[in-house]
Amino acid sequence: MGGKIPGPHRCFTMRNPFARALVLGLGLFVLCAMMARSDRLDVRTTIVRTGTFPKNAIPAPQRPPAQQAAWVQQLATPTEEHDGKETASVGQAFLNVSHYMACDYNMEQLRKWKIKFGFEEKFEYTKRYVRAERLDIPRKSITNLRQNFLPERVKSLNVSKKYKPGVCPEPLTVPVSRSPFPSMANLSDFMFGVSTTYKRFSDPRTSPVNDWTFWLTNGKGASNGGKLVLTLTDASDEELENAADELFDAGIDADVFRSDANMLMAVRYLALVPLMYNHPEREGKRMRGQGWSKMRKKWLVLADDDTFFPAPHELAQRFRAYNEEQPMYVGTFSEDVNNIARHGSQAFGGGGVFLSVPTAQQITEDYDSCKTDDKVREANSGWGPQGDILLRKCIDENSETKLTLLNDLWQLDMYGDPSGFYESGIKPLSLHHYRGGGWHVAHPWHYTKVASICGEDCTLQRFQTADDFIISNGFSVAYYPEGIDFDVNQVERTFHPAPEDKEWNFDFAFGPQRQSLHESGRKISWDLQEANIQEDGSVSQIYVRKHSDWRWKNSDGSEMSEMDGIIELVWLPMH
Repeated sequence: MGGKIPGPHRCFTMRNPFARALVLGLGLFVLCAMMARSDRLDVRTTIVRTGTFPKNAIPAPQRPPAQQAAWVQQLATPTEEHDGKETASVGQAFLNVSHYMACDYNMEQLRKWKIKFGFEEKFEYTKRYVRAERLDIPRKSITNLRQNFLPERVKSLNVSKKYKPGVCPEPLTVPVSRSPFPSMANLSDFMFGVSTTYKRFSDPRTSPVNDWTFWLTNGKGASNGGKLVLTLTDASDEELENAADELFDAGIDADVFRSDANMLMAVRYLALVPLMYNHPEREGKRMRGQGWSKMRKKWLVLADDDTFFPAPHELAQRFRAYNEEQPMYVGTFSEDVNNIARHGSQAFGGGGVFLSVPTAQQITEDYDSCKTDDKVREANSGWGPQGDILLRKCIDENSETKLTLLNDLWQLDMYGDPSGFYESGIKPLSLHHYRGGGWHVAHPWHYTKVASICGEDCTLQRFQTADDFIISNGFSVAYYPEGIDFDVNQVERTFHPAPEDKEWNFDFAFGPQRQSLHESGRKISWDLQEANIQEDGSVSQIYVRKHSDWRWKNSDGSEMSEMDGIIELVWLPMH
């Protein structure tokens, strides 16, 4: 037989019409898949507004010394880099990060910060990405990291110039416990009573609404089950309506009432107890459509308009350990022994006073006899009649109930710089006195935003880097140019009591405190002034330092840095 030796059998050649069609189809499929992958969806979420008909409720290791000195010099003489050309944003990727990181310079935003923080044209700016690693580990007050905080020199920028994009260093990786997120909190066991004025409520400088959205909602416009009963002194009908609308729009389940300005403040405070006890929802009566919803409250809480609960899930967990069916009066002392001597052994209300229903019932029944003129005079400790004293006497004199101390609630009776407290690695259940007016100034609503990424435990948790920085998460970034040669477990005494400082006023609350590093040249700190949850789920924290800050001077009085500065930490979203 003649003929050629047959080659490999090819049923799939480009001469075959079926093969050409199949290849073309596969090509189109791959092209569409690539295009779909690059698309970005613009999703707008609907805000769910919840509330119990608020309008209807209106009436009723260390470095050698030479290296340390070099780092101080870097802070004092930062490097400027610019070429005057517009550049595109540069992103970078690392094996342990799935999120796009951009280290270009947003000059428009930098100019806004210049104005907001009162900077000069030229200031330092450092951007650092942080990746939280959520692990099954307990919360640590301070965690040592092997990475440096600053892998390169500090840069200075002039907001009237343009700059090349920077290069993103590998993000800091910080291990944190796998704690719940604030949005997971369920505060349906609690009813909170607050008395304030419409002026304080409506003034942006003192309004508590943003604070309340953190611990009374799920962060997405819906209530977390906690109920707010708010009384506004001598508010008009229109003001009550405005307050109710604002709370409703924020997703806060609140009822707003008018209180009588002729009533002493101490009595208005005490009056919150019968108001909450007699509230229909305290018994679980809440109209829902055609039926009733059983949402009985177990704890009635007295709070001030500057009381903040930074760990709502932990708060609910802690109170499950108590028997709410028994008469209970739960709170905290003042940190200042002077105040305990002056006012007595009692719960100091700014930290939050928690009453079980049986205790609230007793106060309600004895209310009239607890607010007589004689009782009001007895409640005057020399600083005017005190609602906390009126409340304590009403309980002590009419029952066998005694105060149960919960020391993770904080009254914060302190003046001056509060850094020592907030930089101690503490996990507080409450904060108070943070709006100034003689007391300290703090921004807990901003401090806690990072918890949406790393969980409740990581707020105010500390991370110490290899180059002697300590991040007190949400509060400050501090650099120690001479190294960290002190006990980080001791509180730095940056604050002071009033009116009499006996040196040991705070020892029972904090333990003996270590010496302040103010004006020593051994510490320089950037304090958080603003935090924002971005559209991509990341959290941007803006830490600010003014070169003229009296705290950051050398022992000879000279300034540690010649210019102002910003450190921006961007916490990468979890995937």
